[in-house]
Amino acid sequence: MSAQTMQAIRTYRYGGREQLKLEQIERPVPQSGEVLVRVHAAGVNPIDWKIRQGLLRASFPTPFPHLPGRDLAGIVEEVGPDVTTFQKGQAVFGQSMHGTYTEYTPASIYTLALKPKTLSFDEAAAIPIGAATAWEGLFDFGELQAGQRVLIQGAAGGVGTFAVQFARKKGAYVIGTTSTPNVDFVRSLGANEVIDYTATLLEETVHDADLVFDMVGEKTLESSLHAVKRGGTLVSIASEPPERKAHQLGIHVVTIATRVSSELLHTFAQLIDEGQVKVVVGKTFPMREVGKAHELSEQGHGRGRIVLHIAD
Repeated sequence: MSAQTMQAIRTYRYGGREQLKLEQIERPVPQSGEVLVRVHAAGVNPIDWKIRQGLLRASFPTPFPHLPGRDLAGIVEEVGPDVTTFQKGQAVFGQSMHGTYTEYTPASIYTLALKPKTLSFDEAAAIPIGAATAWEGLFDFGELQAGQRVLIQGAAGGVGTFAVQFARKKGAYVIGTTSTPNVDFVRSLGANEVIDYTATLLEETVHDADLVFDMVGEKTLESSLHAVKRGGTLVSIASEPPERKAHQLGIHVVTIATRVSSELLHTFAQLIDEGQVKVVVGKTFPMREVGKAHELSEQGHGRGRIVLHIAD
């Protein structure tokens, strides 16, 4: 393979997993404010397959060919003009808006940080969007305080695993929902209570949460509304909460879009290296099995973040 080309996954139209094509394409060059990262691992987020299917075309119109993925961990291969923040050879993790299902990608220096020393590249790639979403949903939008009660819907997933740990570290009383196989796992993350939604109606269990953080959306939004106390907050990342009904119940509702920053990534790396937060990788796939990775992500009900292992 030429030094100026690379392997990458691209799509040429909206559609199913068969649209994911493994190709050899030209290697990009970092621009001002960017570094070129040799990608060792890429996180697989639900937004990746939702964009591929065209479900988000109104909010994320996709120019084709499209290179999927946002989360990454790897080694700085080259620095762009005037970049002094990073140097060639440094291990980093973070986000690239140029796509990460590839051997090399440019990334903004403002969405990268040095990789946690205690983690592998696969583990580091599982952090950025999941941890940033959890942090912003709980603290920036949910304004969670010590001593408050927080319900985390989808507590075993790529966002939920971080949300449980962050909320407990804050000193909140944490209630998590998950399916039967993950009940003990969510409890091990620090949840005070774990509700198996396949066996228990949430509406009959939780009514007085100060904050509900909903990662599931759709059907769970109804139960989330009834779990929040009057004056409380419902934060959703999956779908729009019904504002009229929320107003009737005296609930503040927020739908968030995540912003990954170097500052947040540095905070996560420090917490992880200090042993205060652990990272959960659900399953890893080689790049050629990206279709299987998307299939597993589409099924939901998983544990932690799915990761594409791209290089050793």
